[in-house]
Amino acid sequence: MNTRHSDQVCATDSTLEADVFARDCPSRPVLQDVASRWGVLALAALREGPHRFSALRRHVDGISERMLSQTLQTLERDGMIDREVQQSIPPHVEYTLTDLGARIADQLLGLIDILESNIDTIKAAQDAYHRD
Repeated sequence: MNTRHSDQVCATDSTLEADVFARDCPSRPVLQDVASRWGVLALAALREGPHRFSALRRHVDGISERMLSQTLQTLERDGMIDREVQQSIPPHVEYTLTDLGARIADQLLGLIDILESNIDTIKAAQDAYHRD
């Protein structure tokens, strides 16, 4: 990942270095897809292993069927997940992470772990902020 803050415009020219800080770089909308509320949770859940749609929906508490469907389609388009239709009666669909999706999910799980293990500190900061 390029962490430089530059004025370089990545646009769609594959000869330029990807720079998520550049307005037109194609990496920016992918970051938005991955870092979205539901993208993070879907990737993290799939890191545990393959899931059918209904099991994934139960695991990601609060997501609507429509939003899960849109999120999975977006992540599939971005190359993060694979969608496989199982030939069974009745047929069902199973979602798994691609190698890229697994690498990204590993990073997200690290972030989730930091957040969960520091929730008391975070809540104290939030309380202090709202008291001031």
